[in-house]
Amino acid sequence: VQLVESGGGSVQAGGSLRLSCSAFGYPSDEYTMGWFRQAPGKEREGISCFSSTDGSPFHADSVRGRFHIAGDAPKHTIYLQMNNVEPDDTAVYYCALGTHGSSCYTAMRIYGMDYFGKGTLVTVSS
Repeated sequence: VQLVESGGGSVQAGGSLRLSCSAFGYPSDEYTMGWFRQAPGKEREGISCFSSTDGSPFHADSVRGRFHIAGDAPKHTIYLQMNNVEPDDTAVYYCALGTHGSSCYTAMRIYGMDYFGKGTLVTVSS
């Protein structure tokens, strides 16, 4: 399985950015895909999740209301629309895929994700 992210870059605080990710080589239609981020000196944080079956997204408190995840389930592709970004959003953003069914709750809280992309850097300047 290969995950390919795109869309990172530099943006000023208050601006917007859109990340994309496609998964290749995973055959099942039941899965979760999500976004994680890791800022310098901090632990990796799971911020958003998309379910291939029920469409109910998950967003962490740190991004809820500003970031929005969407996906094209048959294409194994997800997007992260980042609005009103803040300097604390500066991090490497990783796309991830979970194979333990299609529940974001179990993927983000119990089993975790199984595959991760190489990451794309987002830098927010004040």
